[in-house]
Amino acid sequence: MDHNWRHLPAPARPIAAAASAAVTAAQAHDAGALDAATAELATLDAAQTGLILGTAIRLLLERGHPDGLDSDAVREVLAGCVRSAAAWHPGTDPQVVLYLLAAALGVLDEDETAAPKPDVLARHAALLLADQLGARPPREILTAALTEIEHTQLND
Repeated sequence: MDHNWRHLPAPARPIAAAASAAVTAAQAHDAGALDAATAELATLDAAQTGLILGTAIRLLLERGHPDGLDSDAVREVLAGCVRSAAAWHPGTDPQVVLYLLAAALGVLDEDETAAPKPDVLARHAALLLADQLGARPPREILTAALTEIEHTQLND
């Protein structure tokens, strides 16, 4: 489903649209649509795309674990996502999902960890978001992530 993102600032619109398309494709197990949407995401500003996707992942993790995430909870999220995605997307890489989880939780040492390529990050972020969302549409979590980013930027 194509959503109207006109209310967003111009730089965020294509990211929100492509992220929504990627997550929806992952939820539908549509590899072709996922590849197209993540290829589009990979051409957009990597810092902004990473901020939006990372914030959405973090918000879902926080909502799913209101008492906090310990190592067992992170391991469960990682294993659940990889098992779910690998069943239809054999290229799912647990190391990339772990990278995304660490980045979203703010525990990634970027000086010591080489970032995967933008298209790989985008694809795995969509797989992780789809796993955490289940059947819920991505619009709400993407909107929440964008709202949080806006509030943070206004308060800085």
